[in-house]
Amino acid sequence: MCFPARISGAGCNISLKFFTRTHSIYQLKEKNKMALLPILVHPDERLHQVAKPVAAVDERIRKLAADMAETMYEARGIGLAATQVNIQERIIVIDLSEEHDSLLVLINPVITHKDGQTTYEEGCLSVPGIYDTVSRAETVTVEYLDTEGKPQSLDADGLLAICIQHELDHLSGKLFVEYLSPLKQSRIKSKLKKRQRETL
Repeated sequence: MCFPARISGAGCNISLKFFTRTHSIYQLKEKNKMALLPILVHPDERLHQVAKPVAAVDERIRKLAADMAETMYEARGIGLAATQVNIQERIIVIDLSEEHDSLLVLINPVITHKDGQTTYEEGCLSVPGIYDTVSRAETVTVEYLDTEGKPQSLDADGLLAICIQHELDHLSGKLFVEYLSPLKQSRIKSKLKKRQRETL
């Protein structure tokens, strides 16, 4: 998920046997000079754009993945979708580790199976300072391309499954707060607009 790391170790059942890595951030650093990317903040309408599939996994995409990872780490998040940095392509990065050494890059991810139901207090780098409980599938299977363009399949549960679902929502133009009641959504939007005015 893209929420800050304050809840990344909050007792979720994470099945590490399901957690496979692609390129680590250190491998990506060797080939790409990374840059921090500006993160869009709700209620920016660009967050509701639907991402398009990546046409080819090339150096541009690997550079983007490296930049997204660096941006995520700098913001103390555990997940980030390309749409959050105003790039409308189907790429997400996730790293649940405290050491930042288990980077997972998913290109053109598609959830092919869901099972069960669980709830978790989510947050988001694009909705800063807001946390609320969301219901999601307990386990998922996701198919995607890695940074070499090779097809991969991943079965996930616990926080990883929640994070994958959260980030894939971003690629569809949906924020976690949209699962909340209209009243809560209105209050959150007003709060963030006020905060933005105060920082101008």
